Amino acid sequence: MFRKLPQTFRRHRLAAASFCALAVSCVPASAQQAPGGGGGGGGFLGRSLGGLLGGAGGEEKAPGAYASPSAIPDDFPGGVAAPVGRDRLDPIALPDLQDRAAVPPLDLPALPAYAPQNLPSLDLMKRRKTLVLSAKLTGQGDVIPNGLVWRLFSPYVGADGKLPLIATSTGGTATFDLPKGPYLLHVGFGSAGATKRIDFTGEQTHETVVLEAGGLKLSAVAAADVPIPEDKLTFDIYTEAADERNRRLVADDVHAHELVRLNAGNYHVVSNFGSVNATVRADLKVEAGKITEATLQHAAAELTMKLVREKGGEAIADTAWSIANASGDVVRESVGAFPSMVLAEGDYLIVARNKDRIFQRDFHVAAGVNTDVEVLTSDLRPVGEQPEGGSGD
Repeated sequence: MFRKLPQTFRRHRLAAASFCALAVSCVPASAQQAPGGGGGGGGFLGRSLGGLLGGAGGEEKAPGAYASPSAIPDDFPGGVAAPVGRDRLDPIALPDLQDRAAVPPLDLPALPAYAPQNLPSLDLMKRRKTLVLSAKLTGQGDVIPNGLVWRLFSPYVGADGKLPLIATSTGGTATFDLPKGPYLLHVGFGSAGATKRIDFTGEQTHETVVLEAGGLKLSAVAAADVPIPEDKLTFDIYTEAADERNRRLVADDVHAHELVRLNAGNYHVVSNFGSVNATVRADLKVEAGKITEATLQHAAAELTMKLVREKGGEAIADTAWSIANASGDVVRESVGAFPSMVLAEGDYLIVARNKDRIFQRDFHVAAGVNTDVEVLTSDLRPVGEQPEGGSGD
């Protein structure tokens, strides 16, 4: 049987090579050639098959080293080489742990069956109720989209004697997340505003505040229709009162054509042209939901003064000026070569001082007539000198 195997390998070379590789990897070391070159068992294939299939071929030997198929030479007949014998590996002795000190048992606290999780309560997971506030100019008007200032105060006076401010918001409709309780609400819209007490129950609440407010636009002209530069024109707005001392200032330094938001009612308006004495007053009414436009008329003019040696001449520098009205009251003082000022219509005395010499001239201001006023040193007599005194230079 053994003699016919090589012929079988030649006919089925590929199948035998695969089968022998499997046999070499699986057969224990006893199938390898014994030390000393003994030939028992019928050769390598016989010993391999005997070990794999359990047939006779030699006595059972102790396990030895493993032979890798990669160690088979390529020039072995039939493509398979006999495994190279290797020394038997002795087992590794394990350390004796009997003499070591016994490990003390761990005393661990009892652990719960599961780790508790800090999950939010159902109350916290619920959406909190809020206080929603909006405002209108009139009860039938639209909700104001922007420009509002909301302030919520506690109704109880604090240690400083004031109502504590709880929350604020700006813009249009405001939403507040608050605990339930009483609050004092103030909403401002420009110079208009309203105050209201709110008792928040903690439930979803929507409050609408009606301001009953309107707007006021102001402008002014000189005389009948002479435009006034906007940078020389300002307005002050007061509440209405029979006595001027009881009037309260609502808005000051208002520019021309500026929209001022006011609560509906009557107001006292003061228009200032320049900064001397050109003022005009008017009482105006503001209606809710409407814009009131008013144009005030000034009886005044702007003057530019200069001290010269002749008409049309160059202004003399370092000149001090003083303007007095018909009653002799000084209304304005200035220093410079070209002082400019706005004066109300009327008669004035213009006094110019230069190098310890004083020159004066009477002048009439006509409403709406802006004028350049020249004070001549040659034509006007210095104060305190006789007519035959010099030219005034």
